[in-house]
Amino acid sequence: MNLRLLFIVIIFLGIVQINFAQDLEQQFQAILDSNYQAHKDAIGFMIHVESPDNNISWTSAVGFVDKEESMKLDKDQPLLIASNTKTYISATILRLVEKGKFDLDQAIKNLVSRKTKRLLKNAGYDINKITVRHLLSHTSGISDHVDKSYFVFVNENPKYQWTRKEQIALAMKKAAPVEAGTTYSYADINYLLLTEIIERSTKKHFYKAVRELLDFEKHQLDDTWFVNLERRPTQALSFPNQYSSKFTVNSSQINPSWDLYGGGGQATTAKDLARFFQLLFNGEIVKDREVLAQMHTKVITEGEAINYCLGLFNLPSFFGTNVYYHGGFWGTDVVYIPSLNTSIAIFTLVREKRDINIQINSAIIDLIKSESKNRE
Repeated sequence: MNLRLLFIVIIFLGIVQINFAQDLEQQFQAILDSNYQAHKDAIGFMIHVESPDNNISWTSAVGFVDKEESMKLDKDQPLLIASNTKTYISATILRLVEKGKFDLDQAIKNLVSRKTKRLLKNAGYDINKITVRHLLSHTSGISDHVDKSYFVFVNENPKYQWTRKEQIALAMKKAAPVEAGTTYSYADINYLLLTEIIERSTKKHFYKAVRELLDFEKHQLDDTWFVNLERRPTQALSFPNQYSSKFTVNSSQINPSWDLYGGGGQATTAKDLARFFQLLFNGEIVKDREVLAQMHTKVITEGEAINYCLGLFNLPSFFGTNVYYHGGFWGTDVVYIPSLNTSIAIFTLVREKRDINIQINSAIIDLIKSESKNRE
């Protein structure tokens, strides 16, 4: 084949790839639109699909920023992602493991502050047996500060300014110790303790360490930050309102400190969240593949593997294929599909409507699988 013919073939294949991507994106939009039309009480949806093997980096939004329909939702608006923050904290811990600061199976005894160590011991916890892995996987046996009474207090006192120390102390008051490693129980307290470990290991505020160790600047995660702890990015758009039946007020009327110190706390766009997952699972953030593999390796409790690993869920057949997933309180969900090398972030403004996220995800994953198979 001469060079001229080769050049023509390359141009042709490039055009085919572009047309394929554009066709898929039009179908993605149709899926999003049809789900919104059927569920307008969800107020709005935001989505980003990052699928580099298909030449796709697509963002969209439908609906409004609030129940009053005062303004159309913009695809680049940030939202509070609550527990999606845990994956960032886990990745930061793995970066510190990668750097040799500590081991995943190291006891937390000498990693937390003296005050926290004393609180844990006085509450009946064996800090010689609770490890970093236990905290990451919610198998520490430490009782959470977030329970029904906590939600009631936040709802009645939405402007209250919480501190991490206060939340840790509150968790200790609710202590009902369980032997570490025997039981899975999802608890934000684990990630509050992890941010303390990050600070003691880096000698920096945890939110600064997260930004630096995950290299937000290099990866252009420019619309991701810890609200009220970091300066809001100058280019960031306004927040839409997020709603939950847990509260009589919307997200904009609640002091973010109730969910700020590692269990939650970050704001970001659908695009930044999907790109973070894509970068993470392609080895661009945690470079050591063996360390990264720990993140999605299932943890064993009393001989039984749990779907929660280290800062995310490993779901073997949730969408008919293996996915790595995490969600956030307000209705923010993100998945990485290894078989498709694709990440999808979907936000809904009404927490109780997040099942629609599953429907949208499922339809998009099926479409990518089907179209990719047709191209073979």
